[in-house]
Amino acid sequence: MKKVLMTFTVIVAVLSLAALDINAQNNSRSGKRQQELDKWHQEMAEFRARSEQRRELDALTDSIAGIQAAAAVQNRDFVLEADQVTFKNGNTVFVNSNTTFISVKGNRAVVQISPSNFSSGPNGLGGVTVDGSISGMQRMVDKKGRTTVSFNVMGIGINAQIEIYMVPGTNRASATIYPNFNSNTVWVEGDIVPYENSDVFEGASL
Repeated sequence: MKKVLMTFTVIVAVLSLAALDINAQNNSRSGKRQQELDKWHQEMAEFRARSEQRRELDALTDSIAGIQAAAAVQNRDFVLEADQVTFKNGNTVFVNSNTTFISVKGNRAVVQISPSNFSSGPNGLGGVTVDGSISGMQRMVDKKGRTTVSFNVMGIGINAQIEIYMVPGTNRASATIYPNFNSNTVWVEGDIVPYENSDVFEGASL
């Protein structure tokens, strides 16, 4: 009887130690999971903080660029550097902003559309460059702060009406070019920058 009781006591002790070991392991794993969860929450908080800072910085950058663009347009000293062009048939192509643009300097405007990177075109840059004198320039701002600038350009290679629509709070803009001698309307989108800050390449004019 004593032997059986001793055996039973040993078994109970072993089971108790095993249970303690299992509980310790569970507590250890639970502690690691909690640490990992706490670390994840901290990393997410830091990520959200960085994202908010980036958004605030982007908004500030856009605002400064918008103010510069508005001033440049008002001073007739700007370039709309286009990154995409849409033709009358609906085809839209992404273009190099250094070679597709509308520039205004005082009473002179240059319109350059260079949608091709594979052919030289009349201007030597894969498209056409025309320049002329500006007349009838008007600048209008609606109640929502949207600015529209319209003017006529007349020269040897161009006779067109141009309307530029500026996005409030940024230097982003789109423009419509209405040739007076045909119906081949062209739309461009891009960024407006002060003339002196632009690095466009002007090709040979018609």
